[in-house]
Amino acid sequence: MKNNAKFQKAAAITAFIAVALVLIILIICPLVSILSKSFITDGKLDWSNLVSLFSDSGYLETIGNSLLLGLSVTVISTVISLPLAFLFSRTKLAKLKWMDIIFMIPFMTPPYISAMGWTKFLAKRGYLQQIIPAITNSQNFLYSFWGLSFIMALHVFPFMYTMMKNALLNVPSALDEAAAVSGGSFFYRLRRVYAPLLLGNYAIAAILVFIKTLSEYGTPAVIGNKIGFYVFTTSIHNYTSISPVNFGMAAMLSVVLTLLCFILWLAQNHLTNKKTYKVVSGKGVRVNYIKMPWYVTVLAWIYIAAVLITAIGVPYFSVIATSLLEKVSRGLSLDNLTFANYAELFSSGSQGLEAISISLELALLSATIASVLGIIICTLSRNKKRKYNKVLEATGMLPEMLPSIVLVLGIMLFWNSLYNVIKVYNTLTIMVLAYTALFLPYSIQYITSAFTQFSDNLPLAGRITGGSKPYVFMRITLPLIAKGIITGWMMIFIISFRELVAASMLEPTNTYVISTYIWRQFEQGSSQLGMCMAVICLIITVVVLIVVRLLTEREKKSRRK
Repeated sequence: MKNNAKFQKAAAITAFIAVALVLIILIICPLVSILSKSFITDGKLDWSNLVSLFSDSGYLETIGNSLLLGLSVTVISTVISLPLAFLFSRTKLAKLKWMDIIFMIPFMTPPYISAMGWTKFLAKRGYLQQIIPAITNSQNFLYSFWGLSFIMALHVFPFMYTMMKNALLNVPSALDEAAAVSGGSFFYRLRRVYAPLLLGNYAIAAILVFIKTLSEYGTPAVIGNKIGFYVFTTSIHNYTSISPVNFGMAAMLSVVLTLLCFILWLAQNHLTNKKTYKVVSGKGVRVNYIKMPWYVTVLAWIYIAAVLITAIGVPYFSVIATSLLEKVSRGLSLDNLTFANYAELFSSGSQGLEAISISLELALLSATIASVLGIIICTLSRNKKRKYNKVLEATGMLPEMLPSIVLVLGIMLFWNSLYNVIKVYNTLTIMVLAYTALFLPYSIQYITSAFTQFSDNLPLAGRITGGSKPYVFMRITLPLIAKGIITGWMMIFIISFRELVAASMLEPTNTYVISTYIWRQFEQGSSQLGMCMAVICLIITVVVLIVVRLLTEREKKSRRK
């Protein structure tokens, strides 16, 4: 018995050390590489990058552009999401649960694909001008600051919508009814009842949208670069990929971006803990739906339709239409539609088919490795006697607080410095490592959530009845957390499958994955093939989104029972 206990303890310590080493290599070492590259040149402390950052107007403009873009996208997202959140939480429209899946499609759609769709729609002689010839200057809006902000807001507004809808569902109807009985009008109640209760939740959602905007690369690269509007992500990417390469300045901008995001994360945590109202008591929350006059209902559906058309209809129409065109120059016409582009994409030995194969391989490996790491980290973290195991969970969640491009740059610098010893740089292996590090938080989050849904008494009962720890884990714990593992795996798979930033910076020479194939075809004028690939990517994204949503809903129903 004692020998068995010693063996299990030794196995736990070994697992902790092994996972700690993996996390150090995947996450900590790349971050240290960024810091050292920012302030060290040829082995000596060098402050020139920091001085240039605050003395060169170009760098200051990049910082100002990023902050201004983050603010404008947050404001536009607010205007779009708050009415939707109210309609689908406080009116009879809340019964339409399937609409939540629809509204998540823009968020799950790769932003660079949506941006490409919008360029096809609004560009000169684009689809809008072909459909309505009287419109001749739509490209002026597309290639402008407000066009960029609007298109980015269409990607992130579902995030704010979901958070504000959940917050509204937790506001008891009794509070609204009390104000109404006292003579308060609808707008008075919005201002004096709902606004104070939701201000903290809104601030949290706004900060997270701001962070996501600062971290976004795809849309600023597609549209912002065309108008000379450079932000953190596009500048970092340009410094690492366009001659003359300047890794030192890219690292310095990464440090500044990370500090900004970290400060915003701290503000979000402070608001979560101190500035939100507790409106849910042990009695539960009763929500009575507000009755809308028929004309308000009509206006509400017009607004919903307008949002869905702009967020989903336009980019999806543009992508699908482009994929079916025989020649782009001939425009939209029935005799110009063909499926030959898809046949070429899937023809044997084609570059597109190879890109799909490589993307599938990378996504499968990354999702599986991240899921295994997530299982080990979460299992070790459940041991309350060894609180140091929580360090593993905190380290694994670190990429969640970092812009993707920052960690990717760190991975590039770290493995490039080891190239003479370990030849990982410029291989597919480095992409697997990058995807695993970037998306490990998804696995940890979903598995942790699954762990919290059952009592510790179940595994303890298995131990009391004579089961060993491995037996209890395999027969009791693992089946209980299986849905969390599968959901996390699916999320990592789909995001890795279409990821752009890491792929564009780390993919080996003369190798394409789905995202870079789409990007290169779009840039080189072969947009039909690129959009064919985008359609495949969108179909897989939507299917996986629906499956994950159904799993989540089924899990919620089982918890209620």
